Amino acid sequence: MTSAQLAARLDRMPVGRFHRRVLYALAVAFVFEFGDLNTFAYAAPALKQHLHLSVDDVAFVTSASFLGMFLGAVVGGRFADWVGRRRALLLSVTVFSVFSLLNAVVATVPLLSAARLLTGVGLSAMTVAATTYLSETMPAAHRGRMQAGVMAIGLLGIPIMSFTARGVIPLGTEAWRLVFVFGALGLIALPFIARLPESPRWLLRHGRDAEPVVARIEGEAGGPLPEPSPVPETEPAKVRYRELLTGKLGRRTLMLAVAWVFQTLGFYGFVSWVPTLLAEHGFSLVHSLTFSALTTLGAVPGALLAWVISDRFGRKAPIVIVSTAVAVCGIAYGLTFNAVAIVAFGFCVNALIQTFAALLYAYTPELYPTELRNSGNGLVYGLGRLSNIAGPLIVASIFGAFGYQPVFVYIGACWLVVAVTIGLFGPRTGMRNLEGIAGDAGAPEPDPRVRSSAE
Repeated sequence: MTSAQLAARLDRMPVGRFHRRVLYALAVAFVFEFGDLNTFAYAAPALKQHLHLSVDDVAFVTSASFLGMFLGAVVGGRFADWVGRRRALLLSVTVFSVFSLLNAVVATVPLLSAARLLTGVGLSAMTVAATTYLSETMPAAHRGRMQAGVMAIGLLGIPIMSFTARGVIPLGTEAWRLVFVFGALGLIALPFIARLPESPRWLLRHGRDAEPVVARIEGEAGGPLPEPSPVPETEPAKVRYRELLTGKLGRRTLMLAVAWVFQTLGFYGFVSWVPTLLAEHGFSLVHSLTFSALTTLGAVPGALLAWVISDRFGRKAPIVIVSTAVAVCGIAYGLTFNAVAIVAFGFCVNALIQTFAALLYAYTPELYPTELRNSGNGLVYGLGRLSNIAGPLIVASIFGAFGYQPVFVYIGACWLVVAVTIGLFGPRTGMRNLEGIAGDAGAPEPDPRVRSSAE
């Protein structure tokens, strides 16, 4: 069986029992991953009040977290290409869950920074392994929709965590510690992931027998299947890690790296700082947490919007439109101090950010060949996380020098850079098998006048 033959067998299938098991297993992991990503943002105002952390201390701890995410994405991405997606998922979920619990028992800035760094390693390693696994096991016609489904369920972790924080943090000086216990519950996902098989694409490209896994997936399709489409019997040449940085594949890496860097700066500039900035601007701790918690309710509808548009319109055009809309709503958020408007624009920003995230999580692994899919995915995702070591310091500097509103102008500008970069340089990927998309990186650029509408 060649890679093209395997792809033809996987892509002919409707969404069946196997695909739903993948969706639910990864969604459970993402519930706690997304919740854990935001725990420090919601605990930070209480830490400022009860442990007397300064804005600079908050920025330092947040930067340490993103250094951990960079290491987890780059090293974990390479690790998953070596040992397989399933093993990487099991280990990374264990790492972020165990170290998240460590956050609950520390009380100094250095120890909190170390705990957030180690938690970040597991969080990013899990994210890139999960998005790669989903990309490699879902039929081409449903990749975007299923990624959006995982996100929609997983994003429930953010409002659950935020309303939990809203309820427990005001209870006492030590109640903030309970917020970090949420991430440790990620261990619940391990039994669900353990029941999944290894990615058949990874098995095949590493010389393993993928037939039993493919047959198992076909057996769970729920009915007779059409014949696979005829495909060439030649196997594509393998690529080496350094090719992520050269030629057409290198240009894809550069384009994605720019997009991930600026979306990370814009995303976390808003999500991580809003509770603290509202409190600094004069709103009470309870009001700032309430406003922030209400805006997170937009996350799940936002991911469901990606379910509707991703496979119908592909990834590229929706990414450009949605990132532009985030910029507009983010700037509008910063220009108002009316409570209703703050919640309304915040809801829109949170919704559109998650629409964008579902699209980009599906888009990134599609652009790399199987043997480097997790490495490339992890590299650009990790560079985005690395950039946010400086992100909190940038926000703190802008806020200290210019005030509240210019912070949101900066956030809007970041999202516009994303829109322009992908709009000008991003390839189209919708409704195409992964091997065909990856093959484009080694082939001449197609004539845009003859691109099919399915792209």
